[in-house]
Amino acid sequence: MKQAAKIISEVKKAVIGKDEILIKVMEVILAGGNILIEDIPGVGKTTMALAFSRAMQLDCKRVQFTPDVMPSDITGYSIYNKQTGTTEYKEGAGLCNLLLADEINRTSSKTQSALLELMEEHAVTVDGVTHKCPVPHIVIATQNHIGTAGVLPLPESQMDRFTVRLTMGYPSLESEVMILKERQGLNPLDTIEPVATAYDIYEMRMAVEQVYRNDEIFEYIARLVKATRENEYIRVGVSPRGALAVSNMAAACAYLHRRDYVVPEDVVSVFTDVCAHRIVMTPQARMSAIKSEDICKEILRTVAAPNIRS
Repeated sequence: MKQAAKIISEVKKAVIGKDEILIKVMEVILAGGNILIEDIPGVGKTTMALAFSRAMQLDCKRVQFTPDVMPSDITGYSIYNKQTGTTEYKEGAGLCNLLLADEINRTSSKTQSALLELMEEHAVTVDGVTHKCPVPHIVIATQNHIGTAGVLPLPESQMDRFTVRLTMGYPSLESEVMILKERQGLNPLDTIEPVATAYDIYEMRMAVEQVYRNDEIFEYIARLVKATRENEYIRVGVSPRGALAVSNMAAACAYLHRRDYVVPEDVVSVFTDVCAHRIVMTPQARMSAIKSEDICKEILRTVAAPNIRS
């Protein structure tokens, strides 16, 4: 728990005024998931990813997704070696601890799909041979808003593999003044000190897996997810994968709050971030400008939580 707090404290040196987002990202890392950040350019998405990789001493690779990026750039490829007479595998960018996939919705659907196995199985298969990613393995992807020039929406199957979708937004006036002052002749990333290792992340993940969730919590999560499937404004509700993500994120939330058990407040804290991007709205809802986030919040208000005290 203290280790996680140290990581967040270091990242705050480079990412100012976004404490809530940093906590969410740390929860995803502890839950063993992947992160999608949808926002306008220039609000610090890339800086945040690099800051986390430096604080945790992780091997980080960045891919700028443009229309000419090929699936093999991510998964790697096999090449024939004339000297040895054998085929050799050349690693792609995906085989690292932290992959920063910048503007993922600017590339082709074929390249987007190359990330599916990488995000779910933490491995890539090339020419029938599976290559495991190092542990931990995290994908932090950024995407531009749908409607921006030159973007392709991610397929539903890929959206479902992101544990959360986050939005950083503009900084407050005070935070922006601080950013301007601290950027004078200094790169804040250079001030970040390594305070954890890949093995520390592994140990924390094992601790999160041991966080206790009783039957009432599991039933509460299932009722929330069921409500998304029965809502009149939702065409496709949250999948079982989404329900598992809510459970894992709630456990990570409890861990960061120094508890070894989950309470309903943990589920409420993570539900919208985990589920809103997995929901497919009906055409009527889109025409009425009803957002999936609003539906999730309404579900949280109407589905009764179990009486478990922290």
